[in-house]
Amino acid sequence: MTSTPPVNETGAIPRVRVEGTSYERGRQYGAQAKDRVRLSVQAYQRVFAHYAGWDWPQVRRAATAFEAPIAGFRPGYLEEMRGIADGAGLDLADVLAINVRTEVMYAAEARHAPLASRAPHPPTPHPPASQPSVPRPPAECSAFAVAPAPGQARPTLIGQNWDWLLHSAQTLVILEARQDDGPDFVTVVEAGLLAKTGLNSAGLGLVTNALVTETDTGTPGLPYHVLLRALLDCSAVTEALKVLQAGTRSSSANYLLAHQGGAALDIEAAPGDFTRLYPLLPDHGVLLHTNHFLSPGLHPVDLSLWSMPSSAVRLQRLRAGAPGPADPGLDRFRALLADHADYPYSICAHPDPNLHPLEQGATIASVLMDLTARQMWVAPGPPCQAAYQQLDLSWLGSRPARPHAQAGAPLG
Repeated sequence: MTSTPPVNETGAIPRVRVEGTSYERGRQYGAQAKDRVRLSVQAYQRVFAHYAGWDWPQVRRAATAFEAPIAGFRPGYLEEMRGIADGAGLDLADVLAINVRTEVMYAAEARHAPLASRAPHPPTPHPPASQPSVPRPPAECSAFAVAPAPGQARPTLIGQNWDWLLHSAQTLVILEARQDDGPDFVTVVEAGLLAKTGLNSAGLGLVTNALVTETDTGTPGLPYHVLLRALLDCSAVTEALKVLQAGTRSSSANYLLAHQGGAALDIEAAPGDFTRLYPLLPDHGVLLHTNHFLSPGLHPVDLSLWSMPSSAVRLQRLRAGAPGPADPGLDRFRALLADHADYPYSICAHPDPNLHPLEQGATIASVLMDLTARQMWVAPGPPCQAAYQQLDLSWLGSRPARPHAQAGAPLG
């Protein structure tokens, strides 16, 4: 039997419970998390100015260019965002802007990359002392999944540390959605964003990692957080792959998926269409990922290790500490996610006081899921300090299953 982490009954992360149509869910979300949604918008005004040099009107104008791709993919998601805005007393452009924060920030990062192919002459080994340093966002996430072999009576496990900017510790919510038009789901997410890590009533679990390539230019397409939301509307891993193939993606990202039935797949994605998807299969039932591409056939230049250099050591530590076939339990992963090797850039990440305050990051939440048992634990902060809270998911899947939308089909 798989052992489980301890339960923290206090529950430091606010829980937002919504139901109904796309707009109704969004409005309930915005109203219940109003202060945190507005704090997200205020925080990203400062963040976008620091990383991209954009004021908020410029960010809002850039965000509106994503409306058409989203509407062509899943118009219900725009209705969700419109509802969030109405519930929080904001404009749709404000909520859309924070939902494309990856596209804004990593496009700015890619533009700053010192690629030799872009230089008119050989790059200077050491920049002049007067040259300002390039702002780099903190690395995002160390993730895992464990899938049993056919015939094995073992659970399917998935989880991650989510590392990000420090302000997001004050905007984090647990969103629990009962849908009229798809599977119910729960996701740990920044207030105002559609989705992040989570699981749904079909038994599908999702964790994720930021990636960046030279082709992350912010060109309007399907945004990262919209695709995360779409994956939580899937009932199978293959359906999730079809969703990622359904349009032109705007950003690089890694999507690690598993299903309670034992299927698991890691999908590295560069901006573009279905030809820029790179699936990775489990190694002896285990998938591990941090913040750089592992696929040998990647076509664009991977900038991830330049942007997020801690990724390499964190992956080494995951591989060194990952449980083998005889010990696949969550207790092993709980200890691994608290690892401090290479501190403060460790799997359990902590702020680097030498960095600008808007560039400091930390593990904002640690998430463990047993998909077979439909159980989820969340630590609100670095797991070396914060106890895991077991969520009550008795409501998840308590209603008869309802038809869900196919990849690319409208919702709501």
